[in-house]
Amino acid sequence: MNSLSTPKPPKRIGELSELAYNLWWSWHIDARQLFKVLDRPLWKATGHNPVKLLQQIAPYRLVAAAGDPIFLKNYDSVISDFKADMSATSTWFNTEYPHLAQHTIAYFSLEFAIHYSLPLYAGGLGILAGDYCKEASDLGLPIVGVGFMYPQGYFHQYISADGWQEEAYEQLGFTEAPIHPVLTAQGQAMHIEVPLDARSVHVAVWQVNVGRVKLYLLDTNVEDNLPSDRGLSARLYAGDREMRLHQEIVLGIGGVRVLRALGIEPAVWHANEGHTAFMMLERTRELVEKGLDFTEAANKVRDTTVFTTHTPVPAGNDVFSLELMERCFHRYWGTLGLDRDAFLKLGMQDSDNTVFNMTVLGLRMANQRNGVSQLHREVCHRMWHSLWPDATEEDVPITSVTNGIHVPTWVAPQMARLYERHLSHDWLKRHDDPALWEHVLAIPDEEIWAVRRWLKYKLIGAVQDRARKRWSEDNVAPVQALAMGALLDTETLTLGFSRRFTDYKRAALILYDVSRLKRMLRSKLQPVQIIFSGKAHPNDEHGKQLIQEIYTVAKDPEFGGRIAFIEDYDMHMARYLVQGTDVWLNTPRPLQEASGTSGQKAAINGVPHLSVLDGWWYEGYNGTNGWAIHNDVEAIDPADQDKADAEELYSLLENKIIPLYYERDINGVPHGWIRIIKETIRSNAPLFSARRMAKEYTEQMYLAAVQSSQLMQMGERQSPAIPNTSYSPSQAPETPASSPASVSTHSTSRTKKGA
Repeated sequence: MNSLSTPKPPKRIGELSELAYNLWWSWHIDARQLFKVLDRPLWKATGHNPVKLLQQIAPYRLVAAAGDPIFLKNYDSVISDFKADMSATSTWFNTEYPHLAQHTIAYFSLEFAIHYSLPLYAGGLGILAGDYCKEASDLGLPIVGVGFMYPQGYFHQYISADGWQEEAYEQLGFTEAPIHPVLTAQGQAMHIEVPLDARSVHVAVWQVNVGRVKLYLLDTNVEDNLPSDRGLSARLYAGDREMRLHQEIVLGIGGVRVLRALGIEPAVWHANEGHTAFMMLERTRELVEKGLDFTEAANKVRDTTVFTTHTPVPAGNDVFSLELMERCFHRYWGTLGLDRDAFLKLGMQDSDNTVFNMTVLGLRMANQRNGVSQLHREVCHRMWHSLWPDATEEDVPITSVTNGIHVPTWVAPQMARLYERHLSHDWLKRHDDPALWEHVLAIPDEEIWAVRRWLKYKLIGAVQDRARKRWSEDNVAPVQALAMGALLDTETLTLGFSRRFTDYKRAALILYDVSRLKRMLRSKLQPVQIIFSGKAHPNDEHGKQLIQEIYTVAKDPEFGGRIAFIEDYDMHMARYLVQGTDVWLNTPRPLQEASGTSGQKAAINGVPHLSVLDGWWYEGYNGTNGWAIHNDVEAIDPADQDKADAEELYSLLENKIIPLYYERDINGVPHGWIRIIKETIRSNAPLFSARRMAKEYTEQMYLAAVQSSQLMQMGERQSPAIPNTSYSPSQAPETPASSPASVSTHSTSRTKKGA
């Protein structure tokens, strides 16, 4: 619990405080409801933050709750479930691998999205990391997370009258957040030091409890630091390349030192994207300091390291100039037993030896390597073939674990109750079992349609509340309220597009033929409306121009108020969108979407996908569970590709999607549409869950790394398990052939169908 502020409810309900400081409540409906009923308006005003709610709530409400039999019954049930989860010994991991329960897995990520009351995320990478930690807690995986504590988080987005994105940063109130400082045995704030250029940076540590999982978050806002260093961890993805490099040094090197200071000795080290790869160098340095040479030390580090890359395009990889690397590491490479050239080659590839590439470093320093979808694995084989020049492209030792979503976080409570009635009372415990979801087909159409309509009403209401608030409180022009969705209609077919705004996402593809789109939107009998949302990186001018283009269209009366752009997309609004839209739209340029998970969140709520066959949809589409844009991945000219994809998108909407949605029986129920909804849920829910993903990481990657860790402790080396993947990355200084990535590809149950 945060020692700076300790809410104290009456003794009878005193454990509310402990519950508030563990984000377990964020994915348990009954726990959230427990706080909500204390003071519904305050719950909304505090951003669904129970710590803040308990600090601001009128004491008489807590006293009343402590004497309310109904509240106490619910309270006792929630606290009982919470304690049972925290002390459970019969988890999936403990049951399947009891001999490995004491082997800690360290999970490093630059961002973690657990709940919007703790804004430590920008987008998909953070959502994936947060979902993974929650599922690790549910399954009992012995994971500890390592990341950054960003007091200003990621920016809040406001759209100006002319449609330009403006950024505003808000300071996190540490005393109002579900965090607490990590203290030494003497009760002092823990600090570690990280070398940076010719100085050291002091780093404090915060702890966040995510069920059973602990997150340790690094913070450089320490009095002993220079003013510039105190701001290193202030914001996510802010600043220039030098600041980004400094952040990654602090996270990678500092993260290892934090775990050592805490007495945590991981058996497996999992690096989520290249931002965290300096963690591998620091562990190598430790072994060199103990007497090993670099080659021996690096091989031991590789054996116990898992590296996940999410980046399918070369431009998306973090790279730094050699001059900047020299300036920051000139005191460090000697501690590895390397000279300048050997050190810099760790992050170079033949195709570009002018920069230091963090993905290359991660691939070189890990023996378990994966992309995040089957198609992304193939892209990785092509992208990184030069690192294994003696291998054929298909034998490049990078496998895949397709991303999934944490179902309890993203499923709407109304859908959850529907599944509980018709699938099983314990459906959440078995939600990765495909057989369970066959029962979806027997749910009465009328029940599904009633829930889907209610969720759309909830979405449209939330959008209109935001527009009303901006109009009344910020005095925006009425036309801006129009662009924010003030005229959206609950009876109209609603497409949702919520992504990071960057060129390859092609947010404006649906605007390709404006006249054709207008006819669909303004149809008197079968109208369509589109809700856009998403942020552009502060330095991405083209991304901001895309937002401006869509916002300008949204303000145009010619579109009848049927296009809306929702400001400040975050986890809170994401829940409304993935639960309440009718169709989830995704139009990335082919082979540039590594996985994507927003469509998976929509699918668990019965929202069909309309997407290019890229990322996870390449595996998920079966011909009857949504719609696919069968684009030509070999197309060379982007303009030709955009034209062809836009034509197929319009054709699907005009000839299949719109007519099917509006085809109703005498009671207004669209049975054909509901067949698509049911198949969307049945085919996607079990296969694209974080539960399946976590089990695959465990069985395909962690077990091999733990085995290597155990063998190293006995002074042995692991023998190759897959001989044809035993290739050594080129240019790795004094590095023999790496041990293979002891993993297998996905099971045939998730092979692409219907594409």
